[in-house]
Amino acid sequence: MEMLPEYFGSMVFDDRVMKARLKSGVYNSLKKTIDEGARLDLSVANAVAAAMRDWAVERGATHFTHWFQPLTGITAEKHDSFIAPAPDGGIIMEFSGKELIQGEPDASSFPSGGLRATFEARGYTAWDPTSYAFIKGKTLCIPTAFCSYGGEALDKKTPLLRSMQALNIQALRILRLFGNTDVKCVRTSVGPEQEYFLIDREMYNKRRDLIFTGRTLFGAEPPKGQELGDHYFGVVKPRVAAFMEELNRELWKLGVLAKTEHNEVAPSQHELAPIYATTNVAADHNQLTMEIMQKVASKHGLVCLLHEKPFAGVNGSGKHNNWSMATDTGVNLLSPGETPYENAQFLLFLCAVIQAVDDYQDLLRLSVATAGNDHRLGAHEAPPAVVSIFLGDELTAILEAIENSKPYNGREQITMKLGVDTLPRFLRDITDRNRTSPFAFTGNKFEFRMLGSSNSISCANIMLNSAVAESLKIFADELEGAENFQAALQDLIKRTVKAHKRILFNGNGYDDGWIKEAEERGLLNYRTTPDCMPHLLDEKNVRMLTSHRVYTEAELKSRCEIMLDNYCKTIVIEANTMAYMAKRQILPAVEKYAGAVARTAKDKAVIVPDAVCSYEKSIIKKLTLLADQIMMKTEDLESTAAKLRDMADVKEQSYFIRDYVLPAMNELRAVADEAESVTAAEYWPFPTYGELLFGVK
Repeated sequence: MEMLPEYFGSMVFDDRVMKARLKSGVYNSLKKTIDEGARLDLSVANAVAAAMRDWAVERGATHFTHWFQPLTGITAEKHDSFIAPAPDGGIIMEFSGKELIQGEPDASSFPSGGLRATFEARGYTAWDPTSYAFIKGKTLCIPTAFCSYGGEALDKKTPLLRSMQALNIQALRILRLFGNTDVKCVRTSVGPEQEYFLIDREMYNKRRDLIFTGRTLFGAEPPKGQELGDHYFGVVKPRVAAFMEELNRELWKLGVLAKTEHNEVAPSQHELAPIYATTNVAADHNQLTMEIMQKVASKHGLVCLLHEKPFAGVNGSGKHNNWSMATDTGVNLLSPGETPYENAQFLLFLCAVIQAVDDYQDLLRLSVATAGNDHRLGAHEAPPAVVSIFLGDELTAILEAIENSKPYNGREQITMKLGVDTLPRFLRDITDRNRTSPFAFTGNKFEFRMLGSSNSISCANIMLNSAVAESLKIFADELEGAENFQAALQDLIKRTVKAHKRILFNGNGYDDGWIKEAEERGLLNYRTTPDCMPHLLDEKNVRMLTSHRVYTEAELKSRCEIMLDNYCKTIVIEANTMAYMAKRQILPAVEKYAGAVARTAKDKAVIVPDAVCSYEKSIIKKLTLLADQIMMKTEDLESTAAKLRDMADVKEQSYFIRDYVLPAMNELRAVADEAESVTAAEYWPFPTYGELLFGVK
């Protein structure tokens, strides 16, 4: 049997393969491009392309594709075969350096937010050599950036790489001030925990809402949900275990460091967590993970749901973005060390993050804004829509001591004694964890917990990298001109703590009292996508993002347009699906059951002339009233949604959807779910919550 170390990364053209297949000069030149950003020579690209082609063909690949991440939120690929005609009527296998480094997909059919017109079709993909090529099926996939004919970024990778570059530039300035001249590069790294649901495919196929929207638009709560907490970390069911086993194997072949898997809180909910990778690689890997989850689930008769809130009444799914900064020499810049109070370099980088999160709360919030995530944030299962930072007791005490110019004596570590001689004793961590915080420090990294499960992690990390780069730039500008570096450093840290301590909160983020307190502190509370997305174009945000060359102003306008348009289209599809299901499935089922009950009452009256039939009469009355309400609410929803056709401005549409369409959808759902609770099970037209959530054995 093939062992894990033997097949891990077997479908990746990684450093091991390059070292074995490339001549030393070619390999060293490519590594310089990857590690230091040196320009790639075409002769080197030709040599790499030839080696990559031979390696891929040996593993059964027949095609290659430039694999990119357009603004649809998913990946895109156009396949070209390696074959070229030979003079003798046969074929030869070709793949040039030019084909490796540049492609030309149609740029007019992808979202561009006005950057491109329909008749302006030319676009380019450009090889990202820092992310390894891989084989998927019979296709060699080359991770690439995607831009328009005019050079505007039409993808999520390009701004992500720009933000990483911006942070690297500013972080190196800070490190040089501390006398560190060995470091050549500072990279951010991410480990995104991925939550998801698994349900039975046969049941899924009977739910139009799941098929069209990814979430249930109707569904009465079952007698049991997640109240007992018995699913969390529980024994994995056989079908799910088989899915997880195959998923791991497929991910490991692609070099994805899938590490941890377990049952989550809600029934049928699970989680997979990888080991950290450089941010752009982690983004690539997470897109692959979501795709492969869905493919593997299908092979096991399951469907993997990645929607943020597929079921009302139970926890939705998030994606916890564990973010850190490290040097190419292996130093984690967010590691406090044994004596964080004396670790000035750590404290300065920590303050940079604190200032960044406070100054750009709006960018972090809108980076995770989607129609799906609006259902999850603040729903007593996920962080609120208010951004705050959890530091824990020790770091909070250290910063308070610095702010007040007082000494910090440290906290005594406690040995855990569990009262059983055979159990080991161990030191308790100085700081507890906080699972309700949107942005929590967890030892040597920050965990940004607001991302939705279907989100690309690129958006959040673009904003996080850029905001921290801005803080570091402000710090470097001040400290580079200081006459006394140590005195200036101490004063800067103290001022930063005092100016931005409002963003620090170690309490219960689920508490309604915190939301009130946060607003009193002046923190932002953008509850929905229409509330926050327009702030992308606020003057301070445009200035910061363009100054670091992460986006152009035109690119920012396009992103705002695209995200609001996506929000509107998503809700309109949901509204249309609700009307379809209400009229063609729910109402006929309710009427059919009411008719059956009426016939039963009539038959009883024949057999027992004096029968009152109070049960049947009450059911018929209730169902009749509910059917009338369902029809009325459906018509209200359709007429409300129809008003969107007269609105040309996407921002106006989004506000109308927030204020009128979504409330109309909620009203229809309420009466339909009540009808489900009254209608006999055999008459209900699609699987219920109980069947969906507990149907996988």
